[in-house]
This record gives sequence, structure tokens and C-alpha cells, in this order.
Amino acid sequence: MEKVIKVNDLPKNERPRERLLRYGAEVLSNSELLAIILRTGCKNEDILGLCNRILNQNGGINGLLNSNADEFMKLKGIGKAKASQLLALGELSKRLKSFKSGEEYKISSPKDAADLVMEEMRHLKQECLKVLMLNTKNIVIGYNNVSLGTLNSSIVHPREVFCEAIKKSCASIIICHNHPSGDPSPSNEDINITNRIKECGKLIGIELLDHLIIGNGSFISLKEKNAI
Repeated sequence: MEKVIKVNDLPKNERPRERLLRYGAEVLSNSELLAIILRTGCKNEDILGLCNRILNQNGGINGLLNSNADEFMKLKGIGKAKASQLLALGELSKRLKSFKSGEEYKISSPKDAADLVMEEMRHLKQECLKVLMLNTKNIVIGYNNVSLGTLNSSIVHPREVFCEAIKKSCASIIICHNHPSGDPSPSNEDINITNRIKECGKLIGIELLDHLIIGNGSFISLKEKNAI
């Protein structure tokens, strides 16, 4: 019977947990940190080898954060248990950068809003429109995805944008959508949609504060560009 290689099968001075406790987490590689979470390798492959392969085949940490269970389980050595651990790790990482961590999140600038959604939206393969809902103190009280796919005025309807905001009695909203190309430059359609939603917001008493376009690590605020 082939042996599954565990962390404890490594030489003691090479074990990631011992290195973390002795030198601190910051000195460990991504593979070593991942090894502490997954703990066991697979047949004929130790845990560090498995973690290196997972990262390489998924495009690094960012790839892990945007993979689903089926994609993980296509990798040799990854079953339901390890796929679940990886998915949980990815979700925790996203929540650490969002109001889902349980703490109040106040929007004081376009960058605050961009920081909230960047990690979740920057690597999406389809365009997604997200609505951030704020109270009178500009604290985020919820958010809602209203569309997925090519963004145009026939798909993005104001009633969908404002539906949850009305239910939550929001004072204002910020809409965010991503460009899968990584280039956040606004299109004419982006500006047309923004103006349509802004006018509807005036009628129902919920102000559109901004429309952020998310690229790969960068963003554009239509408010700052005076397009709102």
C-alpha cells in the first residue's frame, strides 16, 4: 500500500509549523503556509510538493481565491476534504477585507469602496455589478450582486439596483463593476448606465454616490472623473 506523506514525515527542521513558531509566519513561503493548513500530502508526494504544485497549477494565491470545488478536485491529491479547506481559506481571506468580518466599514473615499470589493472582483471572468448599500453615516450595511455577464442597459435595470436598497432603507448606494480585461477605463455604456441609475435614485430618494470600475489591482471612480 502506498503511503500518504504527512507533515510529520518531513525532517523536523523542515516542518512548516516548527519553522513558523521559531521564526514567525512572515518568513514562510506560500507553499509552507498552505502546508500548515492542508497537513497531509498524497501518495508519493509530500505536503510541500503538493502545495507547490497546487499553487503552480492555479496561478498562485490569486488563483486559489478564485477557484471552485470542481476545479480543485481535478488536481491530483485533492479530494473533497482538501477542496473544502481551500475554499474556506479563500472565503476567510475575502472576508478579512470586507465588512463581512463583522466590523463596521465606513466609506470616506472611492478608495475605501474599491478596497472593499477589489479582491473579490479583480479576477472575475465575467462582468459583475455589485451594489454597496450605505446608511446616513456612509457605513456599509449590505451589498448585493444584481447582474453577471456583459453589462448593458437592457440587463442592468434600475429596479434591480434599488430593490434591496429600498428594503434596507438605505440613504445612498455605490455601484461597482469589474472589467475582466483588467483595464478599468469606462465605456460609453458604463456612463449611460450610471446616469440612468442616478436619475432614478433622485426620484426615490436614494443617492448614487459613485460608480467604480474595477480592473486588475486598479480602479476608476466616475465621481472623480466628473462623469456623475
